[in-house]
Amino acid sequence: MNWRGHVICTWREKLASTAVSSEEHLIEDGRVVPLTNQTVLSDGTPEQSERCCGEHGICSHEVLRDGERDCDARVVPNKMIRKASFKLSWCCKGEKSDQKKHDVVSFEKGNITTAERSSKQISLKWESPPQTVLILTKPNSTAVRMLCSEMVRWLKEQKSLNIFVEPRVRTELLTDSSYYQFVQTWENDNEVLRLHTKVDVVVTLGGDGTVLWAANMFKGPVPPVVPFSLGSLGFMTPFYSEHYKEYLDSILRGPISITLRHRLQCHVIRDAAKSDLETEEPILVLNEVTIDRGISSFLSNLECYCDNSFVTCVQGDGLILSTTSGSTAYSLAAGGSMVHPQVPGILFTPICPHSLSFRPLILPEHVTIRVQVPFNSRGHAWASFDGKDRKKLAPGDALVCSMAPWPVPTACQSDSTSDFLRSIHEGLHWNLRKTQSFDGPRET
Repeated sequence: MNWRGHVICTWREKLASTAVSSEEHLIEDGRVVPLTNQTVLSDGTPEQSERCCGEHGICSHEVLRDGERDCDARVVPNKMIRKASFKLSWCCKGEKSDQKKHDVVSFEKGNITTAERSSKQISLKWESPPQTVLILTKPNSTAVRMLCSEMVRWLKEQKSLNIFVEPRVRTELLTDSSYYQFVQTWENDNEVLRLHTKVDVVVTLGGDGTVLWAANMFKGPVPPVVPFSLGSLGFMTPFYSEHYKEYLDSILRGPISITLRHRLQCHVIRDAAKSDLETEEPILVLNEVTIDRGISSFLSNLECYCDNSFVTCVQGDGLILSTTSGSTAYSLAAGGSMVHPQVPGILFTPICPHSLSFRPLILPEHVTIRVQVPFNSRGHAWASFDGKDRKKLAPGDALVCSMAPWPVPTACQSDSTSDFLRSIHEGLHWNLRKTQSFDGPRET
């Protein structure tokens, strides 16, 4: 696997409409497009770029589009806004060059070998300055509300940025002062769907739930997310709100380390469907999808398949299909392993199985998992997606999950590994134990 294929490994071999070739790369707000030397101007016309995409980076000189013109979505009063572009590249901590080691497989004299692997982080470098920030906040919090108004004022006065907030937050700001008339928002769901064409950076003020809410807003590409910790547990919120000016100043300058948090794409297929292509609207989850027995007193009975191969029949309270970012959430409580968020995989974790030998699995990221309620099931099953949007699954219905092609890029305070380890130490007190005394019996 070459360096480019490694970055997009979680997105290949998916649905035909979203399949990603190893000859593609990430650009700007995390979308995947074919390699190109063209840039698209704010009027939607292509321009040949004189710069090359770089031999060792993942760069872009295009403004992102969904196959249609979106220049009208970038217009704010009296000003034409062009989305900021950035470059993603591998970086090896502590090394002068980030290209010394590559994840490749070589074949020489009949022997298959892999090159020495390095601890690489993904670095984001702005190629044009960010101009628009979306701020999402936890509701019903006085502390968050005060911080939001202070941050909006600072970003406008010190950084001259365009600010988007939710309609609820704009109303709160205008209730406090008419100064915030410049703050922008949206009026309907169609405008929400096009936010990724306007926003360069998303700032969340809250806990992990606010990050989940931000990811849920973007049904496709997601701009880089900067999560500030104002909640109870913060596995995905490494930034402390007390120092937001220093953090945002550094992030807006760049470069920054990011974690690509993969999402699952879920489809419900009803028994009445004529084919597997006849599905309900797809749902994206950042943590997990849970299939459980709901209020039924009967065991869940779920037939599970992986790429059309039978896996097992779950008999118990239910099943969790989790991303690696969600490995510290419900899956952990059900006995699943904690997994680094940049490990590409899908966690297969049973909930209270009525079996002594049913252990959790971690499956590769490229598989498609199908969970079917058999016709001989005594009751219905219920599916919930990141803890909400519960759907009833009757006998004959199925839920199909695969890795989504749009990850959630979250900024790191230091790097993804350090942030992950700090979160499980501080959030879970992982392996906290009093150190054994050094005085006592010793080996001779």
